Amino acid sequence: MKSKNKFLALLVGLMMLLILAACGGGNDAGEKTTTDGPAESKSTGGDDGKSESTGEKRKVVVGGLFDLTGGTGDVGTPFAEGEQAFFKHLEKTGGIEGVTVELSGKDYAYAIPEAQKIYQQFRDKDKVSAVLGWGTGDTEALRQQVANDKLPYFSASYSENLKNLDESPYNFLTAASYSDQGRTIVKYIKDNHEGDNPTIALLYNDTAFGRSPIEDIKAYAAEIGVEVVDEQVIDVQATEAQSQLLNMEKKNPDYAIIQQTWAATSTILRDAKTLGIDTQFFGLNWASGEGVIDIVGADIAEGYIGILSHAMPYEDFPGIAEIEEYLKGEGKTLEDIDQKFVQGWTTAKIMAAGIEAAAKQTDGELNGEAIRAGLESLTNLDLGGLGAPVTFSADNHAGTEQTRLGIVKNGKWEQLTDYMSYKD
Repeated sequence: MKSKNKFLALLVGLMMLLILAACGGGNDAGEKTTTDGPAESKSTGGDDGKSESTGEKRKVVVGGLFDLTGGTGDVGTPFAEGEQAFFKHLEKTGGIEGVTVELSGKDYAYAIPEAQKIYQQFRDKDKVSAVLGWGTGDTEALRQQVANDKLPYFSASYSENLKNLDESPYNFLTAASYSDQGRTIVKYIKDNHEGDNPTIALLYNDTAFGRSPIEDIKAYAAEIGVEVVDEQVIDVQATEAQSQLLNMEKKNPDYAIIQQTWAATSTILRDAKTLGIDTQFFGLNWASGEGVIDIVGADIAEGYIGILSHAMPYEDFPGIAEIEEYLKGEGKTLEDIDQKFVQGWTTAKIMAAGIEAAAKQTDGELNGEAIRAGLESLTNLDLGGLGAPVTFSADNHAGTEQTRLGIVKNGKWEQLTDYMSYKD
């Protein structure tokens, strides 16, 4: 009797296993199933950006270090808004085929320790494959870590130090370095000055950003016969600069080059006007843009010359039309943005081009190494006039040496020169 009961129990158990197997819906190939719908087809190649092994869209997370509330937040905020807007535009327009791209951005308030903390969160928690950074100090502090982690790093810093691939193998410059900008200004002064050899002063803040181009500018000026007669250190958030300007006036320079952001630049121009100083002021790229005019007014800004590394929103370039179309969808117009927004948009656009190139080069994971290779394949990337075309290679991560100058006329920036290099 007991044997018969055991036999019946085994038979019932076997039947239950067969029923469960039939309901499982599995397949011999082990394909992934989802509750949202059928699994995507496997890719037959890398051109559509899909993973050949899974057929699913690959995901790239880009970290964004923003200065919204720190010492350079005056220009950092519109720059970050431009980066964020580009990724939103990318999503709206279909993005990169076969690739989902996300931007994870955080405000680090221009504090290097906070930048290091957030970077580690990007790497360990968000699993980013690339980073859009901001300041010179934090970018230079992170470059060894970035290299170890193999994460391509764009920065709003254009420090000459980042050109050194031995020390910064994963850093890329998307515009002319501060040093190249300064050299271009010195060359322009030399070529256009009338009379005896020109003299210049250098006005900068005591940060890695402020100091970055100073020695290179001095060396190049000496090389081409332009004398640097004075240097003055002015805080990046200075609201008064009369004492420094009075000291500068004693040396009577023909020209002064400013390495600041909008706020301190405006202080310098305002106090120079108050003191009746007639030196011609030039600014590097963060010392240029609409914010200077907005702060000091058109009368004081009139005749001020600066680096226009990127397009003004009202300039007639093909790339501006793309931004205008995006803004229209947001219920905004070009009047709602400024040049630093365009600069941020353009930086993100170059990063996206590198990710797209990487997606075409490999069917595997779009990690930092793959994106670096994608960026290094970009040659003469046309930005639609938003900035000078950029070229990267395995031997050169400085996208361009070219920049241009603009001048304030009747309360508006106008192009003074085409894109050019001091080597021209």
